[in-house]
Amino acid sequence: MDYKTKRLAANLRNQLNYPLQFNPFVFSRIFLLWVLIGVVGGIIAGCYWTILESLLHFLAQVQGLYVIPLMVGAGFLAGLVIYYLGDPGEMDLIVNNIRFKGGRLEPKNNPSMILSSLICIASGGSAGPEAPLVQVVGSTGTWIARKFGFKGEDLRSLSIAGMASAFTALFGAPLGGSLFALEILHHKHVVEYYQALIPAFVASCSSYVVFILITHIGIGPTWHFPMYAAPQLNDVFQAMLYAFVGTAVGWLFIFVIRQMRAMFRKIQLPIYINMAIGGLFLGLIAYLVPLSRYFSHDQLNILLDSQLSMGYLLLLLAAKILAIGFTVTSGWRGGFIIPLFFVGSTVGFIIHAALPGQNLPLILVSSMATINACVTRTPISTTILLSTLTGFHYLIPIMFASLTGFFLAPKTPLINAQLGVKE
Repeated sequence: MDYKTKRLAANLRNQLNYPLQFNPFVFSRIFLLWVLIGVVGGIIAGCYWTILESLLHFLAQVQGLYVIPLMVGAGFLAGLVIYYLGDPGEMDLIVNNIRFKGGRLEPKNNPSMILSSLICIASGGSAGPEAPLVQVVGSTGTWIARKFGFKGEDLRSLSIAGMASAFTALFGAPLGGSLFALEILHHKHVVEYYQALIPAFVASCSSYVVFILITHIGIGPTWHFPMYAAPQLNDVFQAMLYAFVGTAVGWLFIFVIRQMRAMFRKIQLPIYINMAIGGLFLGLIAYLVPLSRYFSHDQLNILLDSQLSMGYLLLLLAAKILAIGFTVTSGWRGGFIIPLFFVGSTVGFIIHAALPGQNLPLILVSSMATINACVTRTPISTTILLSTLTGFHYLIPIMFASLTGFFLAPKTPLINAQLGVKE
């Protein structure tokens, strides 16, 4: 790094550490640095999504019994990638590194994360690209911060900005993505890393624009929700009642994940064998209940457009929970946020089948919010994300449902690093 670059980096660091000494020239450089992280994040996310969609389209041709050997082979292949290129870790590791290791997300295992997650997600694993993208883009933020000589809270802020830009690219919600990146780090205090909020928001906005330009996805709700009638005060209380059901399913989900995780830890086999075993069960589930396959980004719209019986909905709920469980505990890479929204919508349809005269959009969004807030401990960002993804713009019922799931969640979170104990 030459003298001029070192001086600029020093000025940037000083401006972050002493914000009252405002210098418009230096501040504009800091702003451009945040934008740079978002642009890079948007490019990474856009390219990843484009490749993933091509692989999904290609492998979707494999149907019926052939799904089983496909997923066994995919698990084995992805396991070999991880075994030889390095284990990139999962969301627990990301949260742990941000909280206890100075905010450093190491980019050395990004090739392993990219390759293994593409194989796992495209072949039909019930986990989405949010966790891989957060790891890859967040570690890129760390790399950029190091290049400019940032340390401590400044480096942590830029890593979080990278994480936020990844969340935003996938969910299409700059504010929700920024808050989610902060909120998932600690289940009690979303403002613990308040210094990172503005960098995260700026990076998210630029990432959002770049991602849309690359993928041509468009702006608007991701899922075609039924129209919501004029809001009423009773909707708040009804949302809380539906949230009790959603919370119970959230507890069930957490219990299943913990039991499966303990089972695979007892086996103590190489990761590629574990992932092949996981692929076997995933293939069987996908063969028996095809709608449970994949991470549910598109399958949720299919569910919304279908008229399914109570019996099939209960079967689908069980199949999806088991599919997510085998995916995330056997070593398959991916995140479970979007799959959890699918679980929530399935619960919503079950409630509506039992109470057919009730408000379907309210039931669906309440169930989706509750389960995600219960499992991930992110009630604030979940409210905003769901409003964006579903077009359900009356936030108050979503907020009450999210808070119900959050406060009734198990004492010990599923993401162990949220406990505040260094691993």
